Amino acid sequence: MRKNVVNLNGSTLSYIDEGHGSPMVLLHGFCGGKGYWDHVIPGLAKNFRVIAVDLPGHGESSNIESNLTIDIIAEHVKIVVDHLNLQKVTLFGHSLGGYITLAFAEKYSSQLNGFSLIHSTAFSDSEEAKKGREANVEKVKKEGITALIEGLVPKLFSPDNLEKNAEDVQSAKEIGYLTSAQGAVQTLIAMKDRPDRNHVLEGTSLPVLLIAGEKDQIIPVEKTFSVSKSNIQQVVIKGSGHMSMYENPSELVNVVNEFMNRQ
Repeated sequence: MRKNVVNLNGSTLSYIDEGHGSPMVLLHGFCGGKGYWDHVIPGLAKNFRVIAVDLPGHGESSNIESNLTIDIIAEHVKIVVDHLNLQKVTLFGHSLGGYITLAFAEKYSSQLNGFSLIHSTAFSDSEEAKKGREANVEKVKKEGITALIEGLVPKLFSPDNLEKNAEDVQSAKEIGYLTSAQGAVQTLIAMKDRPDRNHVLEGTSLPVLLIAGEKDQIIPVEKTFSVSKSNIQQVVIKGSGHMSMYENPSELVNVVNEFMNRQ
């Protein structure tokens, strides 16, 4: 897959650009990277143009030397979209990527044909979750990124799939190790401080696809399916945890292709 870079005032964003047709942009989760989508890009790029971005401080993208917020990351995604001269895209956000997708949809809905949250939620962090973010910040500062990834990645998969998907678990870890300590800390704080954005789902008239994993231990189905409207499609990926792009990629490809074809 071809790798490309956008330069932004001293920092860089890395992305993959594959296929032709209506453009879709894929945003990965926390301590992930564009490699998260390797199993699904071939099936999507047959009919669509697929852009997968490494978020700041993740993968091959550099850190941002300032306070990071979900809104600032959304601005960087817009820079990539504008750099590629794309008038409108469909945005797909996995977990952290979903928080960014909602921020983008709130501010730049005119540049969207539709959007999707994959194993994500419009809710803000609970007080318990905020404490967990703070604990992980301290973990990275004291023990480094490897310790964080070793504890995090297995929880992303359904316990039923850990043995069957052992190679994928290791692949997700290898991608996670590329996250800079600074990028992880900044992103944890950005996630902790993000606002509730259910009003974006409630107010949009765009086509929306909400995808939940039946056995997701990170974001349960009800947290993803927070708003029901005629323009919002809700899909549960059977047997999947938080990582359907690894645990059930063929089903994810089918659901995403159907959504894209309806636009």
